[in-house]
Parts: sequence; C-alpha cells; structure tokens
Amino acid sequence: MEVGGPILIVLVIALVITAAIFGHIAAKKRREALAALADSLGWSYDPDHTTAGTAPLEHFDMFNRGRSRRAYNTLWGTLDTDGIDCSAQAGDYRYKVTRGSGKNRRTHTYRFSYLIFRLPFRGVPDLTIRREGLFDKISGAFGFDDIDFESAEFSKKYYVQSSDRRFAYDLIHPRMMEFLLRVHPPRIDFSGGYVLLTDGKSTWQAEQFERRLAFAREFLELWPAHLADSLQA
Repeated sequence: MEVGGPILIVLVIALVITAAIFGHIAAKKRREALAALADSLGWSYDPDHTTAGTAPLEHFDMFNRGRSRRAYNTLWGTLDTDGIDCSAQAGDYRYKVTRGSGKNRRTHTYRFSYLIFRLPFRGVPDLTIRREGLFDKISGAFGFDDIDFESAEFSKKYYVQSSDRRFAYDLIHPRMMEFLLRVHPPRIDFSGGYVLLTDGKSTWQAEQFERRLAFAREFLELWPAHLADSLQA
C-alpha cells in the first residue's frame, strides 16, 4: 500500500501529461486543416483568439452570454452561389459562465463552432428553424405552437418561428422542406440580416465546416426568386 500510493500519483500525472500532448497535437492538426480549407476557398484565416470581427455575431443571443468571450480559428470570405453571393465568416467561439458561491463556485467554459453569412437583402424578418424537441411538443399541447406547414413530416420534425409568418411560408417551400429533411442541418437563425448555423455546443472538424458551407450554398440556391425580388424592392 505504501508503494502503491506514489505509483498511482505518478501514473495519473503521466496520463494527464500524455492527454495534454495529444490534445496539443490534435489542435495543431485541426488548425492546419482549417488553414488549408481557407486556402482552397480563397478565404482568410486567423487562428488567434480575437474580439475583432465579432460585430455580426452580436445579433445572436448565444454570442452575448457569459464573459471572456473570444472568437478564434476564424475564416472569412465570400460564399458564392449561382444566384446569391454573401459575405461569410466561420470559426470557433468561447465564453465562460460562473455559477454558485463559496466552495460551490464553478466556472464552465463553452466552446462551439459556427457559420454566419449576411444576406444581400433589406428587411429580412427574424426566423428560427431547428429540430423539434420534447419541450416544444409539451409547449404545443398548451397552445404555444410553432408555425406548421403542409408537410406533416416536416412540421413534426422541425420547430419554425418567425416575426413574419408569410416570409416563413414563402421561404420554406416544398423543395426547401425536402432539402432540410434530407440533410438534417444544425439550428438556423435569422437576425439583423444575418443567417447563423450552429448547435451552440460542439466544435467542428474541417470537413464539417465544408459540409456547413455546402449546405449554405444549396440553401441560398433554393431561395425563391420572388422572395429575393420583394426584399430588394
């Protein structure tokens, strides 16, 4: 027993150091992959923590939580599609929240990835599209319902809320519903003319950023022409 204690401590320390080394290597490889992705897109990339370039993010609640807020591993450039081109930004975000007091005081750090792009239209209403959860179903039973669509499958799987129901119906047409049902995107939020994609919980690998960008391009290509014309008027 006398020998086991020190050996156990050494083993724990060794495991912590090993985990830190592997974590550092994984983070370095991820930064290299993100830099390569930015280069392939003709975008810029900055791996450092920064408060610069966060103005678009401030339109959304999750970027105004906690303290020690930082954007990092930031990529920015133009999101090109056949019909609509948007300035875009993607990367990682971090904030800290402290709860409790005294011995029970704890600080938790939240990290997640995001993609945000600015629509080239004026007067775009706020909109949320996300997977429907149990709480939404309970709320619906008490009359706090979201917007329902002709597709029963889509209405069952997705929660949609907007400041303009007509805009929601125009944007989420049958082909758009089929697309969303097929690809299962993260939460989509419209605010201040920006569109945000994130689950607010996880960080993405380079290939996941690529998939989010591909989703955004197809999402924009499915944007109805008459809706684009009405918002540009």
